[in-house]
Amino acid sequence: MATEEDIDYSLSRVPDEAKQPFWRILFIRIGAICCVSQLMLGAALGFGMTFWDAFLATMLGSVLLQVVSWALGTAAAHEGLSTSLLSRWAGFGKGGSALFGGVVAISMVGWFGVQNSVFGEGMASIVTLTDFLGGMEYPVWAIITGLGITLLVVFGIKAIANFAAIFVPLFVIVVIVAAAIILQNHSLTELLTTAPPGPALTLGAATTMVAGGFIAGAICTPDYARFLKNGNQVFWMTLIGTFVGELGMNLLAVMLAHAMGTENVVDIMMGTSGIIGVIIVVASTVKLNDINLYSSSLGLATMLNALFNKKLSRNALVWTLGIVGTALSVIGIINYFTDFLVLLGVAIPPVAGIMVIDYFVLRRSRKTLDESRAKGQLPAKVENWNPIAIVCWIAGFAVGEITSIMAIGIPGLNSLILAGVLYWAIMKAYAGIKKQDVITFAETDQVL
Repeated sequence: MATEEDIDYSLSRVPDEAKQPFWRILFIRIGAICCVSQLMLGAALGFGMTFWDAFLATMLGSVLLQVVSWALGTAAAHEGLSTSLLSRWAGFGKGGSALFGGVVAISMVGWFGVQNSVFGEGMASIVTLTDFLGGMEYPVWAIITGLGITLLVVFGIKAIANFAAIFVPLFVIVVIVAAAIILQNHSLTELLTTAPPGPALTLGAATTMVAGGFIAGAICTPDYARFLKNGNQVFWMTLIGTFVGELGMNLLAVMLAHAMGTENVVDIMMGTSGIIGVIIVVASTVKLNDINLYSSSLGLATMLNALFNKKLSRNALVWTLGIVGTALSVIGIINYFTDFLVLLGVAIPPVAGIMVIDYFVLRRSRKTLDESRAKGQLPAKVENWNPIAIVCWIAGFAVGEITSIMAIGIPGLNSLILAGVLYWAIMKAYAGIKKQDVITFAETDQVL
């Protein structure tokens, strides 16, 4: 059972009595997708594609994300484990989970800082134009939102879900209102049939933009999907989130790009009304950035536990990460690390490919997971390292980075698929050489 400082089971299973209503987790999912950056993505598609070509690209990219999210989310709902903790019994062992937890922690707190910068800059520019709230400047806004979201995450998944239940509908409503104001002089037929106003964008490039924009978020789906009861709920959560967040926001932004002849639709929407602009920025940032910090804290908890065999205060980890991310955004350093964060983004997908193969195909730890789950506990033992998983992770990362540089396919998915297939092939070949059905590596009983 979780302590007061670990209300979200960072290093344990989520017990049945702590599972959450479907709607709560659904709002978190929609909030993670339905944001300003999604509008910017849709506008970029609309600037270079017809409406129906943009629709096809969004569908293709969304389906790929749906499959990844559903697979990992189903495993998490079944086991009640976060992404980084699940990786211990889904291919990586204790040492591998430390590496993965560290990558997730750094990547997500980095994006927390980047989003916090966007919030502060957006609020500062809006209040300057409207003289709203006395014209407070960027550093003050960045501190307010950074520490505010940190406090929200400290209160756990219920608080995150409750805030999402308020801000997701609010965000959708104000975006629709702003869009209606802009589109009122354009017919639907015109918006659906007009030629793209900008340089042509290929279907492959557009699909890459859609899938690549949320691949890391899809892989962190288990962090909140573990609070659902079963895989069916995970399926509907991801499906509804895709239709509302991906299709809804993207296609609305496509029409806006066609109507205005520009991909810079967000600034124009914010300029329709000062208070609407404020709500769009605040609502988008709160419901997206809390998940970044939440996943970062879970990854850091897993990493530090694997390295030092200690369960550290979750609240302390959240506050530390939140303050660091806020401070970096306030002084502006975080913006220089964007390329590094993109690099880390390519490093995360291969882990998903390996985890899916290990959990659903090879099923190496399923028996011990089933036995311990019946007792509401973690397995009594865990592998120290799985060298094959680490090698396949590195190989997948290399392929993702190379295909990113060469603009071949979707780098994140290239790395995910390559790592998964390679892991399956090597593990099966090694099992054949050893004449064993299941290959396991040296284990330890120091699970936590």
